[in-house]
Amino acid sequence: MAATPITPAKRFIRPGVTKCYWVVSISNILAPTRTELNLGKDLSEDIADISGWLVSGQKVDTPNLKTTFVGNIPGLTSADESSITYYAGEDGVDVRALMARGTAGNIVWLDGGDVTGRLMDVFPVKVLSVGKQRQIGAEPARLPIQYAITAEPAENVVIP
Repeated sequence: MAATPITPAKRFIRPGVTKCYWVVSISNILAPTRTELNLGKDLSEDIADISGWLVSGQKVDTPNLKTTFVGNIPGLTSADESSITYYAGEDGVDVRALMARGTAGNIVWLDGGDVTGRLMDVFPVKVLSVGKQRQIGAEPARLPIQYAITAEPAENVVIP
């Protein structure tokens, strides 16, 4: 008898589906309310690039004298260095109005869109830097913003 197969994932690409919100205040990141999400700002249309936003774990080796095999146990978790690159407005009207250096808030990733019952991740953050990419080529002006992830993110939270 063979193992029961899992239900295959409904595959998608992020553009046109994934949403990213900036929410200044969430009382409980494990259960944001619809009102809190609605008070946030949808950043999706101004995002040019994404880096990081991955929670990863470390392992701790547990050698012993009985065997030459070195087992391990779960150790600490951390979040990778994370940033979002936004488009800059020629008139200065852009994401800088929301996120000056030192501003605290939450980046909320709604990977399958803002659909009740789907899942989201909430990253409590503080803005580390707001850069300005300058180039001569025919590329849109961009603002890379680096974030410090200040507390353990809430992962796979059901969207209210």
